Amino acid sequence: MLEIGSVVDGKYKILSKIGQGGMSTVYLALNERANKSWAVKEVRKDGGADFEVIKQSQIVETNLLKKLNHPNLPSIIDVIDKEDCFLIVMDYIEGNPLSDAIKVKKRMNCEDVIEWAKQLCDVLEYLHTRKPPIIYRDMKPANVMLKPDGSVMLIDFGIAREFKEQKVEDTTWLGTRGYAAPEQFGGQGQTDARTDVYCLGATIYHLITGHNPSDPPYEMYPIRYWDSSFSSGLEKIIIKCTQRNPEDRYQSCAELLYALEHYEEEEEGYKKVQNAKWYSFLAVVASTVVTAICTIFCYVGLTAVATDKYKEYLNNASMARDLNDKYEYYKDAIELNPSEEEAYIDIIETMQSDGVFDDYESERIREIIPAHIDDLEKNKETYVQLAYELGMMYFYYSEQGQDTQNALKWLNIAVGNQAENISEEDVNGILGSKKAVRAKNLFHIAQYYQSLGVLNKEGDYEGDYYNLWNDLSSVMTPDLREEDNNVTALVMYNFMVSQIQQNAQHFRDAGVEQNEMENMLDMIQNNTQYNMNNSYEIELYEKLKSNMEYAKKALSVTTGTEEREYGY
Repeated sequence: MLEIGSVVDGKYKILSKIGQGGMSTVYLALNERANKSWAVKEVRKDGGADFEVIKQSQIVETNLLKKLNHPNLPSIIDVIDKEDCFLIVMDYIEGNPLSDAIKVKKRMNCEDVIEWAKQLCDVLEYLHTRKPPIIYRDMKPANVMLKPDGSVMLIDFGIAREFKEQKVEDTTWLGTRGYAAPEQFGGQGQTDARTDVYCLGATIYHLITGHNPSDPPYEMYPIRYWDSSFSSGLEKIIIKCTQRNPEDRYQSCAELLYALEHYEEEEEGYKKVQNAKWYSFLAVVASTVVTAICTIFCYVGLTAVATDKYKEYLNNASMARDLNDKYEYYKDAIELNPSEEEAYIDIIETMQSDGVFDDYESERIREIIPAHIDDLEKNKETYVQLAYELGMMYFYYSEQGQDTQNALKWLNIAVGNQAENISEEDVNGILGSKKAVRAKNLFHIAQYYQSLGVLNKEGDYEGDYYNLWNDLSSVMTPDLREEDNNVTALVMYNFMVSQIQQNAQHFRDAGVEQNEMENMLDMIQNNTQYNMNNSYEIELYEKLKSNMEYAKKALSVTTGTEEREYGY
């Protein structure tokens, strides 16, 4: 087990143990440099005979979460494979599972449950609309964390799966009895979005009634069987969610969300009241027509006011000295008009201005942008451009070194993999052909980085290191300064030189010729002989000179030859 006070991977200080499972332990850790808390899950290899099963489950979970970006889902930050265990570093979610809350209160407030259910509908609909769709399959109170601000987070993706259209049914059944839909027990077709509708309905039932559907006899009665004061409209919704036949349920979580937002309309007697109101409504129709004209003029006026307010937020952000104030103004502007691109561009430029993308800035990105992904997707030019810039920042400017995991997430969008309405031609038109090629190459590089750690354990480097070299080489052109700017060129050249330093022998073993690496160093040296514009460029240049010396030594070690001179 990890020791309290120890430092993992040189940056995560273990503060306390916050959870314990059969083969895993979860710790609270602190990145002291960034003053940021994380959760570290330790899965030990000596924890029992089921280690490989547990490990595969965790791999499924981490691989799924790495591709996702939603405010109600945790993010995987790091995966560390050690000799006696492997560690998963993820968002620390302050709060407690709903299973703990219901033990204390027995049953939860109806309005609170509906609000949580609407948030869960939103995150499940997000999962179901991925390409391919992701089916969660294990919704229950224990897998929903309630945060102090009242929002919820969906955790534990160990049995989630990607939907495969060609499959007739699931190969295995998994889930928690009582909450699981009938089709999860095999022989009744493949699990799909309607499976999660069932599980969410069972979860709502438990939270509202206090009766656990996973206790024998595993039955759910109409909620007013337990308390006649419960909403008849909500009762109808839960009954529809938990029908045995998927065809009789809500067909999507978007449908269920709409029903939850209008559950009072399903109340007994509601339609009679509405009919009585109808006649009163007709009496005022005439006056409504008259006021409609006024409304149009008011709308135009309000739109102008909103536009002025948007510009005011951006102006305040540009004038603010405190970074936190800047980001709050940008956040206000984005929330006012999430489809307008200017605030997104400004916030990225602010973060790029010092050449370092730190944990604080990354946290603000994850706070501000994922909440408006749906709006961004409607404006594909802004979406692709923003994804490209974020991919570059995570790959090249991250304070903790290359954050290939988050870079991969955004570059996946930038190359057009995440949205059906964005083609390769669209990407070329938005980014320009050179940046589009760079995005694609860096996407491949980030993918290699995700797999090289595993391959290293097996001693099989050849294929991936050869492709890694080719993709790196295609990105490192002599025209980087003209294509981007001085800082980007220096950062990218530094990255290439450091890769030669670290992986010279692996590149040679994979079939890369010695003279190819030497020529790359020559090219970089020849294209960095110019006057630097500021102190940060000078700092990057000095770092490049130092890295060049180390790379030169690494090449000489691999061949046993004399070190070459590179002109620095």
